[in-house]
Amino acid sequence: MSDTAVTAALARRVDRIKPSPSTAAAQRVRELKAQGHRILDLTVGEPDFDTPDHVKAAAIEAIGRGETKYTPVNGTPRLRAAIADKLTRRHGLTYAPDRITVGGGAKQIIFLALMATLDAGDEVIVPAPYWVSYPDMVLANDGTPVVVPCPEADGFKLTPDRLESAITDATRWLILNAPNNPTGAAYTPDELRALADVLLAHPHVLVLTDEIYDEIWYGDEGPGELPTTLAAVEPRLTERVFLTNGVSKTYAMTGWRIGYGAGPADLVGAVNKLQSQISSCPSSISQAAATAALTGDQGFIDDCVAVYRARRDETVKMLTDIPGLTCTPPSGGFYVLVNCAGLLGRHTPAGERIATDEEFAAHLLESQQVAVIHGTAYGAPGYFRISFATSSAVLTEACERLSAACAALT
Repeated sequence: MSDTAVTAALARRVDRIKPSPSTAAAQRVRELKAQGHRILDLTVGEPDFDTPDHVKAAAIEAIGRGETKYTPVNGTPRLRAAIADKLTRRHGLTYAPDRITVGGGAKQIIFLALMATLDAGDEVIVPAPYWVSYPDMVLANDGTPVVVPCPEADGFKLTPDRLESAITDATRWLILNAPNNPTGAAYTPDELRALADVLLAHPHVLVLTDEIYDEIWYGDEGPGELPTTLAAVEPRLTERVFLTNGVSKTYAMTGWRIGYGAGPADLVGAVNKLQSQISSCPSSISQAAATAALTGDQGFIDDCVAVYRARRDETVKMLTDIPGLTCTPPSGGFYVLVNCAGLLGRHTPAGERIATDEEFAAHLLESQQVAVIHGTAYGAPGYFRISFATSSAVLTEACERLSAACAALT
């Protein structure tokens, strides 16, 4: 078969989307490392801690018990009960078993929710900066992403006025990610209340809350206290909120691939129907591990957050000491979105002009072997994202190299 025939056989939805920039960046780092280069990798969006021992033990015990068969499509009863308990503890919300679904990561749950609800012409409000996959997930499912810029002057947060201006009769969803990837921005209860007031006036708009970093935040009240779902602030929105989360970030379980959603029973049922045709069910072993993570000792979370907080403070200080760079300290997550707009237009020692944040990130990789992700991938041109889910030694050396690269620009 010719190349032309193969291309013609692909569905149009494939052409509408692009590969994940973060996945592509991570792959490039792996390739360079395989070639023998020592790369300081600040792209990785996963904890550098190991999965807790009691969680790994639960998986091994499940294998020993023979729990290696299909499970219910929406997850085991024990895991759904553990998720319901977590949501009650965290938000004071009550979800019956038929309102909770479990999938192969929160990413899959979000994709299936959009697949279940979007038709051609439906609009999805995506505040920017955004996680790289949201717009492409919408496009893949025939929807139209409506990107709403949320500038750093507003704390990278969606304001009520911007939300009101973005809503049309075609709006199907608002996606709200907090703490946010890539900015680390988190909403206060008052800020959520103001957004809720707008949404109450538009009953046709659903809200997909991505709370994958909900336990990793640095607010004054302490780890785990900041509400991150609208339903916790405005119960009248409960039937319109689809809350998504998972165990990947909180419990250092990225490879276990367990995420979940909680929301209206009809939507959850639709997600289950789709999953029954796509993957049958999540991994039985991973579900046993996730159950242990949610029901076991939670001290691991506090320990990790304390380390992340120290790294955040150290990294922000080092970055703000570099002329030409600025950043807003993140309230949660383990990323910093760094403003490099003041350096664009300058030239490298080789005389090449750096016009964009993507070119700046490429220059860092080639000249200093420091890997970051350009901000345009997140709807934030003029910025780049670094992850501080790595050792202090790597962060220190990376910032020293970053400082050298910036100082060499003219």
